[in-house]
Amino acid sequence: MLSLLALAIAPCIVVMGYIYFKDKFEKEPRKLLLYSFFGGVGSIFIAVALETTAEKIGLGVGTNYISVAILAFVVVALSEELSKYLFVRLIPYKNKAFNEPFDGIVYSVFVSMGFAMLENILYVMQHGMGTGIMRMFTAVPAHATFGIIMGYYIGKAKFDKANSVKYHLYGIAGAVLFHGLYDFSLMQNEIKGLRLIGALASLYVAMRLSKKAIKMHHDVSPFKGNVGPLKR
Repeated sequence: MLSLLALAIAPCIVVMGYIYFKDKFEKEPRKLLLYSFFGGVGSIFIAVALETTAEKIGLGVGTNYISVAILAFVVVALSEELSKYLFVRLIPYKNKAFNEPFDGIVYSVFVSMGFAMLENILYVMQHGMGTGIMRMFTAVPAHATFGIIMGYYIGKAKFDKANSVKYHLYGIAGAVLFHGLYDFSLMQNEIKGLRLIGALASLYVAMRLSKKAIKMHHDVSPFKGNVGPLKR
């Protein structure tokens, strides 16, 4: 039991540690990061409620490509990414510690990892070690990239008031797009080879974009070349 729990939790901690390390110019307050993480844990309950409601009204019911696409992009991806976005906006977004574009990535990833950790625990406890190992290299990194893509645009929105609404929508749309592509590949059963290949291909592209997003926000940081104090 403890080994399965550790297997479910460890990859999420690694991702958060990686993003915390990448926040190299001015660290975020640890308490606010913790709040963001637990906000992400809470967001899974909103996502489940939205998904359940969507399924009750018949969205995504069926086995054809259109039904599977609706299930992947609308019922799952949109519900989950909107839930995460809500907690980014509610907890860190208006805090004074959110003072550079890269912070959008940091907080979005911490919210995403709160979501991913609880989801991972549920999957691993139900399906065992093999599922935990597979998700360590697939689902958890995928949630991280969704968070980075969303957070990149949230960071832009925070400091560009004229285009704020547009960037918020871009952030949600980008996260939903890659989340939907990833899930659609795994959910469809018509082309067996597409399941793993499609999921890994979408994850690879999302990881490349995430790496670029991190660099772009580093390049425009107002604290670049002047490392601020470690916030606690």
